Amino acid sequence: MRIEEIDLFGVYVAPMSLMLAAAWVVTIVLRRVAASFGLLRHVWHPALFMFAVYMIVLSPIVLSLAM
Repeated sequence: MRIEEIDLFGVYVAPMSLMLAAAWVVTIVLRRVAASFGLLRHVWHPALFMFAVYMIVLSPIVLSLAM
């Protein structure tokens, strides 16, 4: 399958940017859930951990749309 640009109100947007934004929204939700349960205080480096979670969330999105 070929991924093409998306026409968003007359502006062509790269599909990767929409995937990045979707993964960012999911990561924000996961971060708030983790913060409410106090899970982030058990992590050595919270920013690095959240970056890893972002990459884990982004990977299935990209792979599912690329197939």
